[in-house]
Amino acid sequence: MSSLSRELVFLILQFLDEEKFKDTVHKLEQESGFYFNMKYFEDQVQAGEWEEVERYLSGFTKVEDNRYSMKIFFEIRKQKYLEALDRNDRPKAVEFLVKDLKVFASFNEDLFKEITQLLTLDNFRQNEQLSKYGDTKSARSIMLVELKKLIEANPLFRDKLTLPAFRASRLRTLINQSLNWQHQLCKNPRPNPDIKTLFTDHSCSSSNGTRAATPTNNPLAGSIPKPGVFPPLGVHGLQPFQPVVSPSPSAIAGWMSSANPSMPHGVVAGPPPGLVQAPGAASFLKHPRTPQGPLGMDYQTADSEHMIKRMRAGPPDEVSFSGSTHASNHFSPDDLPKTVLRNLSQGSNVMSMDFHPQQPTVLLVGTNVGDISIWEVGSRERLVHKTFKMWDISSCSMQLQTTLVKDATISVNRCIWGPDGSILGAAFSKHIVQIYTHSPAGELRQHLEIDAHVGGVNDIAFAHPNKQLCVVTCGDDKTIKVWDAVSGRRLYTFEGHEAPVYSVCPHYKESIQFIFSTAIDGKIKAWLYDSLGSRVDYDAPGLWCTTMAYSADGTRLFSCGTSKEGESHLVEWNESEGAIRRTYSGFRKRSMGVVQFDTTRNRFLAAGDEFQIKFWDMDNINMLTYADADGGLPASPRLKFNKEGSLLAVTTSENGIKILANTDGQRMIRMVESRALEGSRGISEAVNVKPPVTGPLGLTANTSTPLVPMLERADRTQQSISIGNLVIFVVIMAQATTESSRVVDVKPRIADHMDRVKTWKYPDIADPTHLKTLRLPDTLTASKVVRLLYTNSGLAVLALAANAAHKLWKWQRNERNPSGKSSASTVPQLWQPPNGALMSNDVNDSKPAEDSVSCIALSKNDSYVMSASGGKVSLFNMMTFKVMTTFMPPPPAATYLAFHPQDNNIIAIGMEDSTIQIYNVRVDEVKTKLKGHQKQITGLAFSQSLNVLVSSGADAQLCVWSIDGWEKKRTRPIQAPPGVSSPLVGATRVQFHNDQSRVLVVHESQIALYDTQLECLHSWYPRDSLSAGISSAIYSCDGMLVVTGFSDGAVGIFDVENLRLRCRIAPSAYLPSSIASNNGSSFPVVIAAHPSDANQFALGMSDGAVYVVEPSDAEQKWGAFSSQDNGALPSIPSSSALNGQPSETPSR
Repeated sequence: MSSLSRELVFLILQFLDEEKFKDTVHKLEQESGFYFNMKYFEDQVQAGEWEEVERYLSGFTKVEDNRYSMKIFFEIRKQKYLEALDRNDRPKAVEFLVKDLKVFASFNEDLFKEITQLLTLDNFRQNEQLSKYGDTKSARSIMLVELKKLIEANPLFRDKLTLPAFRASRLRTLINQSLNWQHQLCKNPRPNPDIKTLFTDHSCSSSNGTRAATPTNNPLAGSIPKPGVFPPLGVHGLQPFQPVVSPSPSAIAGWMSSANPSMPHGVVAGPPPGLVQAPGAASFLKHPRTPQGPLGMDYQTADSEHMIKRMRAGPPDEVSFSGSTHASNHFSPDDLPKTVLRNLSQGSNVMSMDFHPQQPTVLLVGTNVGDISIWEVGSRERLVHKTFKMWDISSCSMQLQTTLVKDATISVNRCIWGPDGSILGAAFSKHIVQIYTHSPAGELRQHLEIDAHVGGVNDIAFAHPNKQLCVVTCGDDKTIKVWDAVSGRRLYTFEGHEAPVYSVCPHYKESIQFIFSTAIDGKIKAWLYDSLGSRVDYDAPGLWCTTMAYSADGTRLFSCGTSKEGESHLVEWNESEGAIRRTYSGFRKRSMGVVQFDTTRNRFLAAGDEFQIKFWDMDNINMLTYADADGGLPASPRLKFNKEGSLLAVTTSENGIKILANTDGQRMIRMVESRALEGSRGISEAVNVKPPVTGPLGLTANTSTPLVPMLERADRTQQSISIGNLVIFVVIMAQATTESSRVVDVKPRIADHMDRVKTWKYPDIADPTHLKTLRLPDTLTASKVVRLLYTNSGLAVLALAANAAHKLWKWQRNERNPSGKSSASTVPQLWQPPNGALMSNDVNDSKPAEDSVSCIALSKNDSYVMSASGGKVSLFNMMTFKVMTTFMPPPPAATYLAFHPQDNNIIAIGMEDSTIQIYNVRVDEVKTKLKGHQKQITGLAFSQSLNVLVSSGADAQLCVWSIDGWEKKRTRPIQAPPGVSSPLVGATRVQFHNDQSRVLVVHESQIALYDTQLECLHSWYPRDSLSAGISSAIYSCDGMLVVTGFSDGAVGIFDVENLRLRCRIAPSAYLPSSIASNNGSSFPVVIAAHPSDANQFALGMSDGAVYVVEPSDAEQKWGAFSSQDNGALPSIPSSSALNGQPSETPSR
């Protein structure tokens, strides 16, 4: 099929999705094999629609295609078989065994026998590997995690998991353009053409009814006609295609102009209905629409499930593609949850509620006496109930202790689930925030208790600044604070409010992360995650208690507040101008209490007022309808929608909760009821959770979440057990049973099974065919590579050798490498300017260059490089290799260079005499000298967001300096490994993570992660197959990996979150056999990470060679898969199984 035909299929897919032909969409996806809809696949797996799952997969792969495909089908069929056994449906299980699983017997007969033997057991959980199998729902969820990894790694799915980027309603647009073009060719074009069909070309009939003359070759007027020539079609007849208008890129624009002045303003209103818009229409808009880049399509967004069933008449429905415009004003009364299905008795006054983000019938509740409960509203069961208590009163401030002695009463002000439901937080009326982890089995574990604010903590929220899960709080002390959700460290404190802060609303638009906050004086402020203060200062209507919330798609901002006089205000904001776009009517003149509100489905607003729940359509200021929930509501009830908008929880005046539902919600509740009657209660079923098991027969009882690092401790042991040719992985967590935990205490079973244990081997890449490597061509004198950089563009590699010479390799654009970026698949050119000049540093006559410490830094635009090799610091032009200037003659010699993040004219220069000189290139002047180390400086790293410079030296010391006044904030030696005497000495290097808060520390004895308080978070010491000293280490560009070189030539790749080994690359995998066999004769002195490809790195070797290394085409990522004993059926564990060995997390 041609590329244009392929693109036409994508346009048809988009059109069908916009018209809500969901089944047809997925049928075309499967038959064409162009796009694999992962969301649809997940839904079918979760629903147990196994025939549809395999039918859909068949459009993309078959069982025998490759090992990934085989593993995918095996996992699905194994799950189907286990579910039949779990239902005691033996005939069905036998059918699945013979029909579906026997095909795998030819690849692994022992495994098939093991599966067959399950039929002889009364309960397959009697099998040791399956003893931890939970309920069907959790088993499917865990299997999905593995399936997604397999699909993403399968070459047959490459380029099929994401849709091409193009605007919404593209097919309509093309037809519109065609009609306009046809109309331009009419002999006598009529001003109001009547378009009745698309089956024939358009032609305007002559006024007397005769056929119009044959069109002449008039020049085309383009897709937009001249005014008066061709107004919007459909005025008189068909009204076939109204364009679905894509909104301009969302931004805070006027609200945060100082943050990003180039950000486009949002539009005030969309264009008028019709197929095309007259050019003059834009003049009616205060801000013309900014052209937007291509939008990616998403057939299954969070809001496309259970979408509102709108009437077909009139303008087209809202499409579910990301970036679609606001919905039309049509609705169905059944869309709103107004039928009372449940009455739950909480027993105390409910202060806050939140539905689980993934389990729509699980409700979190906080009360005025500090209780926290979790309800399964479908079965009316309270799964968890915890009364308030301080976890560690001794660690709290004396002020809080005194307050609790005087008055022990405490209330929950806000409780909320984390983004994926694996964590929850509660903010209390006195100082405290408590964070729990929540397992799929429904248990809560104490995680963090933070003495967050002086006085009450009024609100809590979760956010992901810099891809780091954080807790955002605000309180009576007029501050907003941001905390690391893993360690509990305070990351930011925002001050500027003049009254207690009432609420926070974290959000992000494009690449901007920010927080809105409101105070009880009615002030609204907005903050970026920096130390530069509030970006806006606006007044909220009512000038008192106000909360803010975005629509589910994050495109529309609303606030609801009540004044001291009882006047309530529900408004939508125009973020482009920081002004109110619309004010909703329908509140009583004097509300009794602060009105609470919520949004749902990008469509509706609800607020509790006048003993009722009042509903609005977002696009209409008049109240849409109301519900009294059969009475019993307080004057201003609290309320909360679930994610799908099918359920609404409302507080009652009798210390209870009513659950209201629409048609979808009623159906879902009935389904939960029927499961409860059958004894399967979903989340509440597995109370005593045993250690999880992963493998071809056993599924882990826990899913991977962003909080995995938080739960992994040194008391967790890993082991693998071999049963025949089957390798399974057992993760045993030695966790003492506490009052808040019902986990069985399981001891590691290592000694008892030593004769049966096979140690799990992390991926060890020793064969050159298992990766791609390229030795860069070099005709110049070979000398040890001491510094190595990728250019910021990723188009070249720059090396500095010990003989003070620079070498630059550039990749050329060609058919094999159309981007021109560095690659291990194409050979670059060792580049020199036409005159053949070389870049060589000034050297110290009294000291050979090979014995000097070299340093290098590259400008952000790749135009200049600053470098030194024991002599003066030289500034080179990268295009001509000419020396622009030299400065800083020795002694002392420069040993490290780092550009100031905010001013390229300022350079921090580490010196041989242990000082750091802050040098201004423009005025050729040393501004200040920093003293704090005992030996020469070997590392410097700036953090712009924290306004600090971290330095390291050959004394193995770390120092933190403020870049405002250059004062030293703290210093600390790095921790010595167990059994090594301290203090350590030796070159130590530092690098900031992308999050600007974690520092990678590299020493020959260890790699470690430190925070900016110089607390060690994780560390790893050489041992086992990576026992040689560490020569270099660096973060990957995405901050997910640490690539580490060793003095024996090996390379280790580690996960950042816990420094667990992901894979080892042996010297034999990338070095010539003659060099690799001579152990340690050549090793990576320095490593460079590609600026945009997280899996590519370059090695600068001790023999002068430079290698570019990438994963093989089959793997694509480092450490993704394990080696197989049986060689046939793949067994691909989760990432936790690949870690090889636990990291040493120091006690604090």
